Amino acid sequence: MLSLPCSLDFTRNKSPSYMLGNHSSATEFYLLGFSGSRELRHILFATFFFFYLVTLMGNTVIIVIVCLDKHLQSPMYFFLGHLSALELLVTTIIVPMMLWGLLLPGMQTISLAACVTQLFLYLALGTTEFTLLGAMAVDRYMAVCNPLRYNVIMNSRTCNFVVIVSWLFGFLFEIWPVYATFQLSYCKSNVVDNFFCDRGQLLKLSCDNTLFMEFILFLMAIFVLFGSLIPTIVSYTYIISTILKIPSASGRRKAFSTCASHFTCVVIGYGSCLFLYVKPKQTQATDYNRVVSLMVYVVTPFLNPFIFTLRNDKVIEALRDRVKQCCHLFRN
Repeated sequence: MLSLPCSLDFTRNKSPSYMLGNHSSATEFYLLGFSGSRELRHILFATFFFFYLVTLMGNTVIIVIVCLDKHLQSPMYFFLGHLSALELLVTTIIVPMMLWGLLLPGMQTISLAACVTQLFLYLALGTTEFTLLGAMAVDRYMAVCNPLRYNVIMNSRTCNFVVIVSWLFGFLFEIWPVYATFQLSYCKSNVVDNFFCDRGQLLKLSCDNTLFMEFILFLMAIFVLFGSLIPTIVSYTYIISTILKIPSASGRRKAFSTCASHFTCVVIGYGSCLFLYVKPKQTQATDYNRVVSLMVYVVTPFLNPFIFTLRNDKVIEALRDRVKQCCHLFRN
């Protein structure tokens, strides 16, 4: 069990920057991170470092084999390569700073520019990822329900267009929320009670009235998550209906296996982010935010490589071929 603080006595710190004047804005923030004994922090460091290494290796392997293996040159694996790149980038933006904070004896300092950059990147990449997951659901619908027209519709031009639009939408959509967040005045404190620049905690530190802004952010989160979830639900409704009409059990199993990995990823990704972002009150309990953030930025990227490899025969076969080639090169 993590020993998490319920409150923090800011007056015990000698540095005057912990308490800001009534009309001041922060030029740097302090990440509270995880509390507890030194031994506990080292255990957490080792655990999260292991998760991070596996995430890096797993997603990198997927990207490499998708690019190199000719049997994986299809829209589904093209999207999977971009999804793995997004997972790799998201976790790299959050986890290394969290790991460094676990090694420090006190709170971790982060500059205003670094905080802005981190907030923008993880929100933009997350929005891009949900847009791509929705596109992948439509791709699976086309593959299962319209197989004869699949190669005509989901050609390379369509796939490139979908990926470019997903990336552009993710980065453009999050410009205003991040800009608006840092236009607030931070006069209460500059100590963020999390292991990264959490927007909910930043809003809590502001001395401005943020109720209207939180409502707008809530609507934007609804738009992103449900805007990509609705086509996913519709697509899988048709997919399940089509699969149930297949007469043979082996045919049904084969059809569903092409969607199982994506469906599992959707359940984990949407489930955790619905709890984190789709809530009218952004400044929710810090312990709640910390646990769900770990699910989103540490556990989910760690699980995705396993989800997309262990249940996918083509990916497993491609991995075996690459391992055989590497062994052959080392022998020679």
